Amino acid sequence: MASDDVPLSPLTWLGGDRRLARRVGRPVRNFLRIEAAGGILLLIATITALVWANSPWSDSYHDLLETHITIHVGDLIHLDESVLHWINDALMAIFFFVVGLEIKRELVVGELRDPRAAALPAIAAIGGMVVPAGLYIAFNSSGAGFDGWGIPMATDIAFAVGVVSLLGNRVPSAMKVFLLTLAIVDDIGAIAVIAIFYTDDFSSGWFLTGIAGIMLVVLMRIAKIWWIPAYVVVGTFVWLAIFESGIHATIAGVILGLITPAIPLKPESKEEDLDDMVRLAVRGDASAPVVRRANFELKEQVSVVERLEDTLHPFSSYVIIPIFALANAGVMLSGDTISDAITSPVTLGVVFGLVIGKLVGISLFTWLAVKSGVASLPRSSAWIDVFGLAAIAGIGFTVSLFITGLAFDDPLIADEARIGILAASAIAAVVGTLILLRSKVVLEVEVDDPIPTGS
Repeated sequence: MASDDVPLSPLTWLGGDRRLARRVGRPVRNFLRIEAAGGILLLIATITALVWANSPWSDSYHDLLETHITIHVGDLIHLDESVLHWINDALMAIFFFVVGLEIKRELVVGELRDPRAAALPAIAAIGGMVVPAGLYIAFNSSGAGFDGWGIPMATDIAFAVGVVSLLGNRVPSAMKVFLLTLAIVDDIGAIAVIAIFYTDDFSSGWFLTGIAGIMLVVLMRIAKIWWIPAYVVVGTFVWLAIFESGIHATIAGVILGLITPAIPLKPESKEEDLDDMVRLAVRGDASAPVVRRANFELKEQVSVVERLEDTLHPFSSYVIIPIFALANAGVMLSGDTISDAITSPVTLGVVFGLVIGKLVGISLFTWLAVKSGVASLPRSSAWIDVFGLAAIAGIGFTVSLFITGLAFDDPLIADEARIGILAASAIAAVVGTLILLRSKVVLEVEVDDPIPTGS
């Protein structure tokens, strides 16, 4: 039985026979298990932000985001940040922690483990970062807009996967893996850009304190300390130290994700002893220590990375990212702002970078990798699939908006970039979808109606 097919326990509210559970709870759960669910919620949050920010109640939108929340602990800690900054600096650290977990899993047991299998999407991702950044710089070689060159380098996994999943079997499964792997390598590049180029007021003391916290996590692993609350406390301290160091605090989430174990522990019990403990626990004859031991041994059949991903991914995809979109996508859309954006080099750089840069960069670097013999196209795929997925990779939304907040202090320039991101992501989704729909037509012609060879 696949893990996704495991039925809910009837002992829980969701698995029970109550009317609300049957008619609301389980349908919502089934919706959230759909691949496109994250993208759908992200789209709803984006539309909500745009409507709210351009409604008669727009002041309440901005007042909410500018409300300050203060945490004060003696003379050691004093954090006074707006709701917007708490979302972008704290909640997004959890999102990037999940990204770090995904990268770690891919490096250890996933597609990135095999260098040859990873070569094609990795090379494609490099093209999908270099060419968009180059196109953006072509429009913004000088002036206040130059700092936004990292904006069109990003690919939004949730939106991209959502669009592709809606296309069903029109996209070969191997090419879906290609897109996911490409997006993960893209995330690695975006994280490096954020850490290296978007760091201000660097504090070496706090940075070294953060490094000490990370080393403490490593030592705790070596000492076989598996109590999760202890890691939560140390991880929070690492986040605070990185935040105070001037490096963006989300990097702490990535680092903690990367040092999380991706290989299950080998149980110390013999298999028959574990069977006996589980049998006692299920019958209800076991004591609390036996149940606790059996629970630990069973959990350790699955890696910490996989368990944390399973726990945090829904929270990240269905709560954090929609909240982030709600807080960052609320751009005022008046006739003047749109007309200014159309002629703005920042907006043009973002649009051309995401729409043209991603399509050309990913396709070109994929072609070079295949023609040079470094890699080959996945089986059952064609070049039109590459072009379609390269176009869809131009949906830069989440990380692009995130980098915009880091790149620009001027709200007018930031709004021009956001308008470019929204427009480019919509165009990329439409263009990519049209190309991939054409891929299905080509496939049907090749299979069902072969072109005569003339013999």
